[in-house]
Amino acid sequence: MASGHIVGYVRVSSVDQNDVRQLDGIKVDRTFTDKASGKDTKRPQLTAALTHLREGDTLVVHSMDRLARNLDDLRKIVLDLTAKGVKVQFMKENLTFTGEDSPMSNLLLSVMGAFAQFERELIKERQREGIAIAKKEGVYKGRQPSLSAERAAELVKRAAAGEPKAGLAREFGISRAALYVYLGRDAA
Repeated sequence: MASGHIVGYVRVSSVDQNDVRQLDGIKVDRTFTDKASGKDTKRPQLTAALTHLREGDTLVVHSMDRLARNLDDLRKIVLDLTAKGVKVQFMKENLTFTGEDSPMSNLLLSVMGAFAQFERELIKERQREGIAIAKKEGVYKGRQPSLSAERAAELVKRAAAGEPKAGLAREFGISRAALYVYLGRDAA
């Protein structure tokens, strides 16, 4: 059998984060990039990468927390891939999993994955504490609406007139979910 492909997976949490540096200098045959939170595995490009990978391939990821922030998800992905004959390589941690891993490799996967999950939970806790303090001090006002009151009224009026919602969302520069929030506000 010919040697497999090297497939890169990149994840950044927001659209403005730089995704280029994660696999910088690493030759890959194909890269899948998600611009989404790592809180769960419901990410379109992760799903595409997992579907694309075949026996003999190698999945290269910058670090464990880019693949999953939850220990259970991380272990499941790595174990499922290695069971299919796919190698999983984490560059930052300098770890490679093949399915024929030693007990030490499995321990490292669990420990490093637990640290990634712990870090995420600490960040969320600090964020909640910071918001609570800011609210108490009257500084935190929450997220500002995407549309002004006038633009929101125009959106509602045009949607009520039967214009396609997908087109309205594109034109107003908002997601379909945000569009329905605006339409729901006025319907209440």
